[in-house]
Amino acid sequence: MTAGDEFTLYDLRVDVVLRAGAALVCGHREGEAFRVIGEDLVFDAGATFSFYALSALLPFLAAKQRMTDDNDWMTTDTEVACSDPNCGALFRITRTGQRTFSHADVTRVPLPPRDG
Repeated sequence: MTAGDEFTLYDLRVDVVLRAGAALVCGHREGEAFRVIGEDLVFDAGATFSFYALSALLPFLAAKQRMTDDNDWMTTDTEVACSDPNCGALFRITRTGQRTFSHADVTRVPLPPRDG
């Protein structure tokens, strides 16, 4: 790491949960899960996850990794519905920990000079 170029991201866990009174129709299984660590999606051996469902989740994952204000809906709202309106799956996103990264380790774009 280069001094002064650190930033922190949350690790995430995404679990498939069933909306009350609904049925799963997209091949999801209640209890399926994966983790997000840095820029990596981490699956248990042999686990699967629909890429259609993943496409609905992707915009939220990067946002959920970042620090947000306590009053921001991104902080408080933890469930995303399956993109199929006939499916009762919800994807619960939980912040599980934090990691520190270095700007220099994840991009070749230099930080702008800082005043002072």
